[in-house]
Amino acid sequence: MRLELHKVHIKGLDFAEKTHVKNGVLYVNKEEAEALVAEDRNFSKVSIDFARPGEKTRIIPVKDAVEPRVKIGKGNYFPGFMAPMEKAGNGETLVLDGAAVVTCGPIVAFQEGFIDMSGPAAPYSPFSETYNIVLSVEPVENLEKHLYETSLREAGLKLAVYLARCAEENGAKADEVAVFEKGDTFEESQKYPDLPKVIYVCMNITQGLLHDTYLYAADLRPSLPTLIHPNEVLDGAMVSGNCVSACDKNTTWHHCHNPIVQALYARHGKEINFLGMVPTQESTVLAGKIRASQMNLSIAQQLGADGVIVSEEGYGNPDTDLCLNAKNFENAGIKAVLVSDESAGTDGASQSLADATPELTGFISTGNVNEMIEVPAMDKVIGYPESIAVLSGGAEESLRPDGSMYVELQSIIASTAEIGFNKLGCEWV
Repeated sequence: MRLELHKVHIKGLDFAEKTHVKNGVLYVNKEEAEALVAEDRNFSKVSIDFARPGEKTRIIPVKDAVEPRVKIGKGNYFPGFMAPMEKAGNGETLVLDGAAVVTCGPIVAFQEGFIDMSGPAAPYSPFSETYNIVLSVEPVENLEKHLYETSLREAGLKLAVYLARCAEENGAKADEVAVFEKGDTFEESQKYPDLPKVIYVCMNITQGLLHDTYLYAADLRPSLPTLIHPNEVLDGAMVSGNCVSACDKNTTWHHCHNPIVQALYARHGKEINFLGMVPTQESTVLAGKIRASQMNLSIAQQLGADGVIVSEEGYGNPDTDLCLNAKNFENAGIKAVLVSDESAGTDGASQSLADATPELTGFISTGNVNEMIEVPAMDKVIGYPESIAVLSGGAEESLRPDGSMYVELQSIIASTAEIGFNKLGCEWV
């Protein structure tokens, strides 16, 4: 499979009569974009605003972030959602690199978060460095929460495809082309017979009740683990639909930029043979956890894997899934390295994971979710600042009269992202 990401570098945002890109600036027809989203009758109010790097702007509460993308010559993206059901990972994709559609609205659960475009919270989220098209929507009265989440999720995808499609139709040209090319596991194993075989197991929140992740528009929760080509995840096959604590939520943007996939790709054919990726479940019941972890092992054994990278999403209940994966792989003679954040208390002295197993010996930390941070008031707030009272990592007293906040890192979107897209870590002393 050969995937070409044609990246148009976005360095500015502005409103205009026509949605297009010129000289690195993404211009948006506000009325047209809002009308497109408002076609969904589940929304009573739709508004689009901008948040640029360095501005004194806060976005709260954030549901998802989506990079504007479109398949060149097809005008669509995200198979099963905004595109026909077909395999992702092949062909040419236009990417508005440096831009993000950020969805925001009245709280639908307690596990959204915030983004600060400047100040001490900014370095903890990659979206302080992107040019954000913020989509704020309010649901119609008495709309059930799961229907609101569905509409808001799909609205973010729809707006992202619209922006990229308009850019392509109006002549946007790539500043950079990134190529990802790799054969199937049989072909690559024949090419590199002496390199250690490695797979990547990507754990996903699949607990229902607004805690879902989608593969080709299908909820992963009732599925079994499956092997996919790494190009597929880099090309929109996976979509976030969950409300896991903001710090370790893998947004749709994160899936398309998965740094573990890209790091393994960079070493493929040199240090390792990267066999592929396994999106897997995090069940709420023990039987489901055992089933998924055993299926992960079965796939690895069928491929003859020598090592595996496992990344978690969330913490607490999923820590048992993480430990089961470590136990099964190590006992089968497959070396496992796990990536997770820690919930070690505000002083860092508590047990980091909710579960443990002696086989878990290779561990990469992406930071402590309970670390406290004080953030100043912003000149502009997009959304509902009072929602910090019910967000994970926040409390009723978090929002002060002057607009500043005192919160845990877990209230910041992607501050401890467990696929490693952050700037936090820990070291043993």
